[in-house]
Amino acid sequence: MLCAGIVGLPNVGKSTLFNAVTKTRKAMAANYRFCTIEPNQGIVTVPDDRLEVLSKISGSQKLVPSVFEFVDIAGLVRGASKGEGLGNQFLGHIREVDAIVQVVRCFENNDIEHVMDSVDPLRDIDVINTELVLADMEAIEKRKQRQQKQAKGGDKKALAELALIERLEPVLNEGKHAFTLECTAEETAILKSFFLLTAKPTLFACNVGEEDLADPSKNPWVTKVKEYAANHMGCRVVVVSAEIESELVTLSPEESAEYLAGLGVEQSGSGTLIREAYYLLGLRTYLTTGEKETRAWTIHAGDKAPQAAGVIHSDFEKSFISAETIAYDDLVACGSFAKARELGKLRTEGKEYVVQDGDVMEFKTFL
Repeated sequence: MLCAGIVGLPNVGKSTLFNAVTKTRKAMAANYRFCTIEPNQGIVTVPDDRLEVLSKISGSQKLVPSVFEFVDIAGLVRGASKGEGLGNQFLGHIREVDAIVQVVRCFENNDIEHVMDSVDPLRDIDVINTELVLADMEAIEKRKQRQQKQAKGGDKKALAELALIERLEPVLNEGKHAFTLECTAEETAILKSFFLLTAKPTLFACNVGEEDLADPSKNPWVTKVKEYAANHMGCRVVVVSAEIESELVTLSPEESAEYLAGLGVEQSGSGTLIREAYYLLGLRTYLTTGEKETRAWTIHAGDKAPQAAGVIHSDFEKSFISAETIAYDDLVACGSFAKARELGKLRTEGKEYVVQDGDVMEFKTFL
């Protein structure tokens, strides 16, 4: 199962946010540095309103949403790449995740200590990114030295790696992340084998106070983070209040909706964060529905119909014949499968069909 790691400075709300998105109390959230040492792991449910709608069409008895894993990683500090604050250990934890959710503090609160003694999210981002880049530069230099020896003998793999390293080094030297380097498919495969921290897809979570949820654009720090993310990393930003999300966990869905409405907010920030992290990991959802259950199945972007069938059972991929497919929006517009079939909206797709997020599918196999 792919996982997203929650990363940031100590005491910016990582553990509080982790507890909220996983609906657990696994991670200790306290007002002091390094209250988290070992990473906390939790399964999150991907909010998906489509399941409820489909269940009404099919009369389903049960709803089964998609899930993936979140990991709460201890806070990094300046000098982490040199071992400061158990930095080597924490960087190793980041190396094990598939994507990074970098939490940055965008609120003032004199009762909550800030490791840098003041609130400045761009400075905080720079601290984290610098440590990730420095760790990668060290890893690249070691790899370069090994491959130079192999390349002298004409080793093609070593030569290809060295060519990529030569292109990558200036990017890291400029303080940029490895994922910003434009690569061919072959280079992407090589880059993946380097296991670099800055090669992991990243999004930012701006942790704001309750007063900023209704209109985050009024928070100047949020604006600056969004500008930085767009101009320097080409990644997305989610605005969330870890404090509010931790309170919502204790409420019923109806109470949560009423509470958010009172704040002038339509939906939970943690739900948005979960969906963004799911997409960041390259995960997509197709749906099946019937009287027994309506289920969201997790696939990877670009998966073809036989691979999607294999998620249900490995034998389905081997014995795949075709897939009866309809886009979710088309099915809802029709109101029933019978009407969709009558209007020609149901399609029969073969082995080369690339499954789209929200496809409602039924597979035909030799089994």
